[in-house]
Amino acid sequence: MTDSRFRLITERQLRIKRIYDAPAGSDGYRVLVDRVWPRGVSKQRARLDAWLPDLAPSARLRKWFGHDPARWQEFRRRYRAELARKAVLISSIRHRALDEPVTLLYGARDPLHNQAVVLKHFIEAA
Repeated sequence: MTDSRFRLITERQLRIKRIYDAPAGSDGYRVLVDRVWPRGVSKQRARLDAWLPDLAPSARLRKWFGHDPARWQEFRRRYRAELARKAVLISSIRHRALDEPVTLLYGARDPLHNQAVVLKHFIEAA
């Protein structure tokens, strides 16, 4: 039996997607990782398995970042520090991704500079 602490998560097992994109069967377990519910998306349309606002950046960090790409590097550093204090939640998502596909959903417009990107890398490195 392989120790799950040492198994790697593949791109196929953990991915990110904008919540405004249509759900797909290949999404697997769909988790919204925004602190604020996305505008204009009904709970039925979202087809979520979980909403984990505690995995999102703190309200203070989110407001400071403001999705400004010039603040991206510092946002990543600060958000990773917040995530380091959420080991139980990180572990639960990581273990699920070892068994089935998990899609981390976010509402931001920018596909490169959002919390799901940081969270995905953090989970993969855990």
